[in-house]
Amino acid sequence: MRKDIRSMDLEELTTLVKEWGEPSFRAKQIFSWLHQKRVLDFDEMSDLPITLREKLREKGKLQNLTIEKKLVSALDGTIKYLFSLPDGEYVETVRMRYEHGNSLCLSCQVGCKMGCRFCASTKAGYQRDLLPSEMLGQVYEVMRNTKEPIHNLVLMGIGEPLDNYQNVLRFLKLVTSKDGLNIGYRHISLSTCGLVPMIDALAKENLQLTLSVSLHASDNETRDEIMPVNHRYPLESLLQACDRYTEKTHRRISYEYALIRGVNDSEKNALALAKLLRGKLCHVNLIPVNYVREAGYQKSGKQRLYAFQKVLTDHHINATVRRTLGADINAACGQLRREADTQTNEHRGDGF
Repeated sequence: MRKDIRSMDLEELTTLVKEWGEPSFRAKQIFSWLHQKRVLDFDEMSDLPITLREKLREKGKLQNLTIEKKLVSALDGTIKYLFSLPDGEYVETVRMRYEHGNSLCLSCQVGCKMGCRFCASTKAGYQRDLLPSEMLGQVYEVMRNTKEPIHNLVLMGIGEPLDNYQNVLRFLKLVTSKDGLNIGYRHISLSTCGLVPMIDALAKENLQLTLSVSLHASDNETRDEIMPVNHRYPLESLLQACDRYTEKTHRRISYEYALIRGVNDSEKNALALAKLLRGKLCHVNLIPVNYVREAGYQKSGKQRLYAFQKVLTDHHINATVRRTLGADINAACGQLRREADTQTNEHRGDGF
């Protein structure tokens, strides 16, 4: 098996080059080429001996991504990418520009198992987990394409990060390395639909990132309907895990709440949410739900959205309405991958 070199940390690279009879300082050179210069080929590592580059080619591999489609919003400059992976699968990544810098929303799986009814990412089905190198590749390719830095990372694209736990942890270790991009944990947000055991596992890591919990309902009946994960980890269990996370890390949790017209956006829903979150160290992100054809859900109107926010703030719950970016390019993840998969299947003769 050829080794996925970009997924290896400095310690592993050091062990590897020693096994090959090379001095240990070569590992730091390789790491720099991979994560600071972000090369696409071992031959670009010009300060390495030819013999070492040959070993890297023979025994290693680089998981490079290819831009299949790029959409740029005429409204706010948001960029949505469809990347193809070495095995022909697809993932999506979105670059957003804010006053505080460029943020990248990246994917951690090809598809998703969680089955949230309102989410496009789960509609084309789950295929596999992304490797750390493939998550890094999204960051590096966007930087290469835009010739701009990335200041903030959001693991909120296709997939459930905590369902790909070990690979995500390794990605975080690599992307925060002082010998790599050196992005601080406080500039990273990780989203979860609520996998309770993995929230507890993440708390033990004490990484000081922002945990974003996709809540989307204030009672179990509604959450059961739109988020199948709630059957396994109901609200009571989830909120207890969030309390444990806050107690361990002292970090404020961000609760994501997508408002769906006639489903979870009433004053009663808002009051129930305020009651659930009373006294917690948290922030609520209110989001108009994205339209997904198969789901048929409609977003709440602005009046309802801000009325919902007012109920929360009146009850001393910090709540903001998320700014919608890339509306003209359907910047929420999942749409482009489904189109690409459909075209690929039709080309293969096993489509509709």
